[in-house]
Amino acid sequence: MNEIKDSNPTSFQTAKEAIAWIVGRMEKLGIKPGLQRMQMLMEKLGHPERRLQFIHVAGTNGKGSTCAYLTSVLRTCGYDVGSFTSPYLEKYTNRIQVNGADIEDEELLRLVNKMKPIVDEIAETEVGSPSMFEISTALAILYFATVAYPDYVVWETGLGGRLDSTNIVNPIVTVITNVGHDHMEILGDSLEMVAAEKAGIIKAGVPVITAVEPQDVWNVIAKTAKEKKATLYSLGNQFDYTTVSNQLDHQIFDFSGPFRNMKELPISLNGKHQLTNAAVAVMTLEVLRQYNACIVEDDVLHKGLFETRWPGRLEMVSHDPRILLDGAHNPEGAETLAAALQSVYSYGKLHLMIGMLSTKNHTGYLRHILPLVDTLILTEPNFHKKGDASRLAELAQELLHDMDRKVDILVERDWKRALETLKSRTEQDDLAVVSGTLYLISDVRSWITYQTDSEKGW
Repeated sequence: MNEIKDSNPTSFQTAKEAIAWIVGRMEKLGIKPGLQRMQMLMEKLGHPERRLQFIHVAGTNGKGSTCAYLTSVLRTCGYDVGSFTSPYLEKYTNRIQVNGADIEDEELLRLVNKMKPIVDEIAETEVGSPSMFEISTALAILYFATVAYPDYVVWETGLGGRLDSTNIVNPIVTVITNVGHDHMEILGDSLEMVAAEKAGIIKAGVPVITAVEPQDVWNVIAKTAKEKKATLYSLGNQFDYTTVSNQLDHQIFDFSGPFRNMKELPISLNGKHQLTNAAVAVMTLEVLRQYNACIVEDDVLHKGLFETRWPGRLEMVSHDPRILLDGAHNPEGAETLAAALQSVYSYGKLHLMIGMLSTKNHTGYLRHILPLVDTLILTEPNFHKKGDASRLAELAQELLHDMDRKVDILVERDWKRALETLKSRTEQDDLAVVSGTLYLISDVRSWITYQTDSEKGW
């Protein structure tokens, strides 16, 4: 094992300094797909990733919710659970947690100071400087493997899968929730290409759980699983669910799987898509029961599923006026949001505030949402890749003209002023929705909940 010296003349003095060093790399270095730098980091750190049991979760949408279900149930079962998720909603340390508690500032500072000389050393090689996400991933692994020692680590990919920094691990089970239109400027210009990137997390002999559709996209996942001799459990084939009841904040479903069937499993998250996410999580837990001796009692499963919370996704953050937050930012997310708005919520008028990143498929998003809204307020997230609100307004007008529909469209680039406009428009029987990039959702949620600004970063 390579020794890492604590004495470093360029050590950070506070956790805030260490975090600033990490997140500052996002703007300087951006996203750097590839595993060479991660391989060097792990080797120089003594391969801490080999000491942990990972549940690796990828997917265009739903992976965060699926991770939340898995974490909640496993914790309710009495296991210590580490979780690594992105992006975070309020502050950097949210992304690295054990049993729902953020990594402590003192440990973060100590571990970053241990890692920094290695990062600087790698930066001098031909592979170049490790990115923000690579350092964050290595930090999480180091924390879990040398400080917290959780029984399981719920491990969410950042972008894609094959070349994502999280793919440095060899998990005990792999999950691919779905494949949709997102990050296509990096992952490929067809759903099959995106699927191939996400299938890159499939490891030899490691079971795979998925809800991927349609058939041609599923075929990509199935082909990779077969090549890797990884047993595939697919929604609609090896496992399935049926809806028993659907009420606000309380849905019930029956689960059927290869090992057993279960009746009346409850969840409190809203939207039909959450039943799919919960079923994927249950199948994953069933695989852990069969192959990993994970103990999941029925009553504990029910409790863990129902107590799952996932902030920023169909989250009602205010009741006077009613304000719903949802981080839908791609066409599939918008379709899911639209379905929930039509089936779960009742309202007089619907007022929608959105802010997007410049890289997203805005046309596909708006096509799903525009038929439902009475007021559309377009704003801009406080982030360097923000989408232009005026351009979004022009696009919305073009689409509305084709739909032969009129919607009151307002442009307010300052998101705080846009939020005040949204509130002023929303009467007692109306519903206000804030949607788009999670960078906007993060800011709005922190402002409404705590009257403070959120931190920024992936």
